[in-house]
This record gives sequence, structure tokens and C-alpha cells, in this order.
Amino acid sequence: MPGLLLDTLRGQRGDQVPLWLMRQAGRYLPEYRALRAEKGGFLELAYDPEAAAEITLQPIRRFGFDGAILFSDILIVPHAMGQQLEFLAGEGPRLSPPLAQAGNIQQALNALQSVPQRLSNIYATVARVRAGLGPETTLLGFAGSPWTVATYMAAGEGSRDQHVTRALAYRDPAGFQQLVDAIIAVTVDYLAGQAAAGAEAVQLFDSWAGSLAPDEFDRWVIAPNAAIVERLRARCPDLPIIGFPKGAGAKLPVYAAQTGVDAVGLDETVDPVWANRVLPAGMPVQGNIDPLLLLAGGERLIARAHAILAAFAGRPHVFNLGHGIDRTTPIAHVEQLVAAVRGWRG
Repeated sequence: MPGLLLDTLRGQRGDQVPLWLMRQAGRYLPEYRALRAEKGGFLELAYDPEAAAEITLQPIRRFGFDGAILFSDILIVPHAMGQQLEFLAGEGPRLSPPLAQAGNIQQALNALQSVPQRLSNIYATVARVRAGLGPETTLLGFAGSPWTVATYMAAGEGSRDQHVTRALAYRDPAGFQQLVDAIIAVTVDYLAGQAAAGAEAVQLFDSWAGSLAPDEFDRWVIAPNAAIVERLRARCPDLPIIGFPKGAGAKLPVYAAQTGVDAVGLDETVDPVWANRVLPAGMPVQGNIDPLLLLAGGERLIARAHAILAAFAGRPHVFNLGHGIDRTTPIAHVEQLVAAVRGWRG
């Protein structure tokens, strides 16, 4: 029997709201920190199926979430495409060579030596996790959306306003389209591979969608995500797809209508009452409490959780954060949130 989360993503409403948290498998958990100290750096963990599966399962054992999100990273795709990837302590990920430094994007892409076997260990992790979960818990795979992945591939690192990549897309839209198309092709294969290994739903993370002007949003967020959804649905017709365009703001209804995703994730800046009014009727939504409110905890956390639950009481709703959990979040605050959601009866 499908779990509560999977039923909700397929458009069903029940008496209880399913719950999982973005980045729920990670640094806020002492058991994760202990395993990382034993095994080494982030990439070593991500490419070790036994360790990555254990990390994915840790929050399920502790909190009983309805969804287990694969422990991995959106930059696995460019790593498989041939860019070198490293995670520097205190500085975040670095990809080399940065493609924006090349005179010709297509030549830069052709110069990369793809390493598709880097994806094989991720599929092995998915299979291990699925074997370790009960049928009531949905296994979620994921990938980065093309615009967000391209920002890292072009600049070699993250930035606050993605100025390097935005300028590249304006300066050389044809070349940038080639980069986006290459990311789309690998991402479709990657997500289909996760589904074949046991993922029951997937999420497309567009973490930097909010940095784009409206027409650029249409070109680099809506169109590429729509292409992924169309191609992936042809290969995996029963696989629910969650789209998470962080920062989309007023473009959220257009994203929901035009990408073809089954459910849409909302960041913490979105008013849930507004979202419920403007999104397609019956479309599942996911979100959207502020991760910093979870960090703070207390009565405001419970009150806000209840307000979000009330706003979406008339449609399928997956309770989640508006982005990833902060690594300094106290365990007791997560337990407080879980109790508030589990105890809700709208």
C-alpha cells in the first residue's frame, strides 16, 4: 500500500498531513556528525552507498517522517558530466573548470569527459534505502533544476545573485541554451535511474530561480523544468514530480500551470493563503514554514505551523520547510514541530 505522502502527491486528501523536511538527513543530527567524523568528507559519504543509505534513514528512525529524502547533492550531475567537484570546509562546493571562463560554451562542454558511473553509486544508495524502509514511508529522489545547476557550472561556485551566470545567459543565450540542454538530458536519465532503483517520487530543486527577471524566468526556469517533466513522465508515467522554484514569487502560478509538475513546493516567503487562492485547484502543495522559525522554536513555531495547515486544509498538502533545515536546529524543536503537525485536525 502506498504511504500517506505518496497518496498526497497523487492528489488525495486524508485526515492527516504528511511531513518531511528538506535537508532532514544531515548536520543537525548528532548521529550524522558521528558518521561523517568516521567516514570523512561530504563526497566520500555521498558516494558510499552504505553510509549514504544510513544517513538517509537516520531521521526516519528518529522522527518517523513520512518521506525519506535521498542523501546526496545537486552537484552530482555536473560531476558526472565531467567537472571536478570538491567541498571546501567553510566555503562550500567548487566546480572546475568554471564554464563561464571559456570563450565557447559548446567547446567547454565538449572538453568535459563524462563519468556516468558516478551516478551508479547513487542508484545503489536508493536501492539500499528502499530495502530499509517500510511501505508507509515514501522514498524521495531529487535533482537540481537546470538553471540552478548551470549557475554552479558556469561560475564554479555559488553566489548571492548569480551575476556571472545571469550575465552569461544575456551575453550568449544560444551557448547557454546548449548548457541547459545538456543538463536536461543528464537529469532525465538520472531521475529515471533513481526511479528504477526504488525512488517513488522526485523533487526538482531550483534554489536560485528567484534571481531571474520575468522573461528570463520563463526561458531558464519554466521551459527547462517543463522539458524534464515531459521526458521523465514518458519514461516513468506514475512517478510524482515536485517542483520547488525558490523565490518564484508572483511567477509561482505560471510555474505550476506550465511546467507540468504534480506538486509545487513553496519557500518561506510565500503567503499560504495567497498560494491556496492562486494555484490550480486540487494541486498538491508542499511547505512552507521558515527554517529560522524552526531554529527558534516555541509557541510561535506551533502557531505558524497551524496557520499553514489551516490555509491548505482544502487541498492536498505536504508539510515541510520553506528551504533546508539549519544545521544548528535543536532536536527538541523538530520534535515540537512533528507533534504540532501530527496533532493537527483541521
